[in-house]
Amino acid sequence: MPKSDARIRSIIPFCRFNHIIQEMRKRLKYLYSGSEEKLLYMCDSKADKPDKDIQGMGDSETEKPNKKIVDMGIYEVEKPDKKILILANSDGGLYRFRGMLIEALLKLGYEIHISVPDGECIPLFTDMGCRFIDTPVDRRGLNPKTDMALLRMYVGIVSRVEPDLVITYTIKPNIYGGIVCRRRGIPCAANITGMGAVFQKRGPLRAFVTLLYRAALKNAKVVFFENGEDRKTFERRGICTGEQSHVLHGAGVDLAYFQYAAYPADDGPVHFLFAGRVMKEKGMDEMFEAMRRLRASGEDCVLDVLGDYEEDYSSAIRQHERDGWLNYYGYQKDVRPFIRRAHCFVLPSWHEGMANVNLECAASGRPVITSDIPGCREAVVDGVSGLLCESKNADSLYAAMKRFLGLSRGEKEAMGKAGRRHAEAEFDKRKVVEETLGCLSERTERSDIE
Repeated sequence: MPKSDARIRSIIPFCRFNHIIQEMRKRLKYLYSGSEEKLLYMCDSKADKPDKDIQGMGDSETEKPNKKIVDMGIYEVEKPDKKILILANSDGGLYRFRGMLIEALLKLGYEIHISVPDGECIPLFTDMGCRFIDTPVDRRGLNPKTDMALLRMYVGIVSRVEPDLVITYTIKPNIYGGIVCRRRGIPCAANITGMGAVFQKRGPLRAFVTLLYRAALKNAKVVFFENGEDRKTFERRGICTGEQSHVLHGAGVDLAYFQYAAYPADDGPVHFLFAGRVMKEKGMDEMFEAMRRLRASGEDCVLDVLGDYEEDYSSAIRQHERDGWLNYYGYQKDVRPFIRRAHCFVLPSWHEGMANVNLECAASGRPVITSDIPGCREAVVDGVSGLLCESKNADSLYAAMKRFLGLSRGEKEAMGKAGRRHAEAEFDKRKVVEETLGCLSERTERSDIE
């Protein structure tokens, strides 16, 4: 291929990306350059009379229940419902990691509206008493039209629900939900559940997302983080202030659900376990390389993989299954049977907010080998409850897994018990929920969140 053709091909993706950036800048400049009426006009919605035909705002929202009657002794008084709107990009993640918090808010008498894409966990939310609003979210796309449609949808949802507080999770709900809350003067609590790939490299995308986050979180009442390094990055980049930010111990782990499980016997191969999205940034390449080297050195071990494909690893996984050292089980609603069978959990991720699966495996009494990065290292007492390795380094991961295989069964079991104690001391979900409620009460000045 001529050099000129190769150069043109290398420029095309950048030009397309640049077009996307320019288009979003143009739309957002229009968004901030005028009054709220201009915003609502751009979003094809009206604050006073929102369009009931907006997707997710029609029949998909559950019927409004009768107002609660509270016994106050001699009199029975009507308790006014205060509304909380929750914006997220996945029903499963929201239920798994925030279900206990939502249940606590419901018990406090709040009317909870959940705006997420439809999914299998929606009946669980509605059974709890939540109102569901079907809201499609393109989690990883960069299409300006799709994102502007989500912004318009959030304007319609907020106009109809009229919440007293909006809680957002993940990047697009944080940004576009935060923008709507800022323009409407509604208290907002944003949750940074991880920095994502966008903050890992310098470039126009990181700069642009930083600008969006600054705009969205400027008036946020509180910005929750899952590790201190992410908080420092946001403060250093001027996205939020120290007064706004608060670091939680991730989402915590439900110690009653993930109970300690007896350590498995050494009557067969050692089972390493991975559970998560099957993608490069979770360290799949490094893990496969480490496993190949372990097997080549004569180690009797296998790798159990749970999770959906985010990227195409199907051919590699099929090959490793044929080689006899990998078992792929796909997405599993209940990971506990696989944790019980595992001797060690491995997560060589490149970046995390707080890797919940590390906490779940530690709470279940399993040693954890994970990356020495924010969001992973917190789950491990290195050398005591597990082992840390360098991120993006197959040699370091191999050395950690080899070291683990050299331990006696008693030493491995002791590691697992230490992990359980660490989870109990630092990551009890009940404590995280209490801390979250307390912070919301303080920052939003609502004395009834206790």
